[in-house]
Amino acid sequence: MLVAGFPAGAWGTNCYLVAPAAGEECVIIDPGHQATEGVQEAVAKHRLKPVAVVLTHGHIDHVASVVPVCGAHDVPAWIHPEDRYMMSDPEKALGRSIGQPLMGELTVGEPDDIEELTDGATLRLAGLELTVTHAPGHTKGSVTFRMPEQADVPPVFFSGDLLFAGSIGRTDLPGGDHQEILQSLARVCLPLQDETVVLSGHGPQTTIGQERATNPFMRQVAAGPGGGGTSAAPRRGM
Repeated sequence: MLVAGFPAGAWGTNCYLVAPAAGEECVIIDPGHQATEGVQEAVAKHRLKPVAVVLTHGHIDHVASVVPVCGAHDVPAWIHPEDRYMMSDPEKALGRSIGQPLMGELTVGEPDDIEELTDGATLRLAGLELTVTHAPGHTKGSVTFRMPEQADVPPVFFSGDLLFAGSIGRTDLPGGDHQEILQSLARVCLPLQDETVVLSGHGPQTTIGQERATNPFMRQVAAGPGGGGTSAAPRRGM
């Protein structure tokens, strides 16, 4: 399996291109702010053919390049219905204006073809199998994508802004809820195998085992009720 990832734009949002191998069809995950050039470079370098864009949530740092990327490759975008409005109205999702100079660089709106993600669905795209899990807390429509273990490849978990190396997503923007993200963390992440590779929306690669052992939020939810609280997560991205 091939995973080509790079941090893009002002918020360093990780964009991933996933394919069975070089020279084959691929899925693009979270083409955010200023990701278009990076996508083009990865497509050319690995001789890939994009067939879809899939989105972990609707914040502008994860969807800002969806329209040009989908348009360039004539592919649909998939997003959870509770976050769909953010594609056309990103400022509403932030509860404030993000500033005219920044907005001038962005192409907001929906691509020509958009599909809605549902909890528990399995997407079979580009020869890949991605299991969708609704994981609200960072936003109401946040989802994760999980790929099963393959020969010589451990399970892969695209966590979006649910789980980071050492932290979790912020919950101080509209639609965010700290208790809800902890519930999602317990329900979605705790059952995963320790060897599961975590590719998150911001920051470095990690594993579920590493986060189970060291991440204070994972330790809190693993301890259950009365296990002690943690302060709000440090801000990464939006």
